[in-house]
Amino acid sequence: MTSQLNVDTIADKAGSGPVGLTKQSAAKVWLRSTDAAVLTQSFNVSGGTDNGAGNYTYAFTNSFNYSADHGGIGAMAGPDNAYFRKAANNGPAGSLQVRGVTAPGTGGGPAGVDTECSLTIHGDLA
Repeated sequence: MTSQLNVDTIADKAGSGPVGLTKQSAAKVWLRSTDAAVLTQSFNVSGGTDNGAGNYTYAFTNSFNYSADHGGIGAMAGPDNAYFRKAANNGPAGSLQVRGVTAPGTGGGPAGVDTECSLTIHGDLA
């Protein structure tokens, strides 16, 4: 037997909040920003800070317990050899620091590169 459910909105029992997910996960943070950390689209992100070449900090609206146990995926729209990485220093509580860097060249390590950023994080709110 097949079923079809057509709805415009799904809300909690009170009708004023999100529904609880059972045995499922949804993105808790997502963003898209310019090469100066200016948000163009976001969810659960209150703002971005440009800390220097390819070094950005994004503050969460609701604290997010980000650690190695939480999945995050990001992309940078820079040169062909640019890549995204989570900074060793995660930044202040309630935020995440990310880096846009170029692949190491001859005789040097990765260099910071200003670039657009897209980021999604799954896990638990603090």
